[in-house]
Amino acid sequence: MAVPLHEFAALSAAGCWALASLVAHGPARELGGFAFNRVRSVIVTLMLGGVTLASGSWAELTPDCFWALVLSGFIGMFVGDTALFAGLRRIGPRRMGVLFATSAPMTAMLGYLFLDEVLAWDDLLGCALVIVGVLLAVLYGGARRTGNHFEATDGPLILGVLIALLAALCQALGIIIAKPAMESGIDPVAAATLRVGTAAVCLLIGAQLPIARFRPINPIRRDHVLRITISGFLGMALGMTLLLYALEAGDAAVVVTLSSTAPVVILPLLWLRTGERPAAGAWIGAALVAAGTTIVMRA
Repeated sequence: MAVPLHEFAALSAAGCWALASLVAHGPARELGGFAFNRVRSVIVTLMLGGVTLASGSWAELTPDCFWALVLSGFIGMFVGDTALFAGLRRIGPRRMGVLFATSAPMTAMLGYLFLDEVLAWDDLLGCALVIVGVLLAVLYGGARRTGNHFEATDGPLILGVLIALLAALCQALGIIIAKPAMESGIDPVAAATLRVGTAAVCLLIGAQLPIARFRPINPIRRDHVLRITISGFLGMALGMTLLLYALEAGDAAVVVTLSSTAPVVILPLLWLRTGERPAAGAWIGAALVAAGTTIVMRA
């Protein structure tokens, strides 16, 4: 059986995002979502821009693809990622994970409405198992003790929940807008550069506004820059390029569902980091994710 490369790329993107979120958690809390995302977007734009210029893949961007990816970057990365890291700072990676996983059913609905995507029954079953598994894994994946900073909340919980849902919706919209451009066969690195570059420009403009929330909460240190660079490479440069590659041939709903397994990948990483084993329900959820992924990959 041929290896389902596009589905595998979506799963690999989930692994990249899981690692990136753990690396990003400290700087995002200390700097704030807007400042963190601004620094990260600028660094990643320089990374990907250098690769794109060296490869000459800018030539593949037609005007239609160009503006679609700019809009996708504005909604999915400027608004969405800023909300994502603001939510991460407020409610931590575990709670953020379960709420951000709602981007999968949102994408399925938007794909049906705007892209005429109708999934086969086995894809639907696999996606449903993955989504339920992610929800179980994250809901029951919290530490038995709440003393570690990954479980702490900052400010009203309801505000963090609303910010997380906004991030999920923007992720879904950004994917749906980018999907037709990726189906045209353009280079995923060039597409990722344009999306991140759009976000970087918007964030740099926002930093000039006299709004205190757009400023860093604390001074930016060299260790912040190092961790932001690592997070940016894993999550935006590598993870997003893999996601865009997956969109070239995969259904948007399937791709986003597979990439939403990041919270399951986070569970053992948090266990290693904190020494606190997730509850049994989390492992049941992980098993459902594995079963659903197997169905989707074989479909």
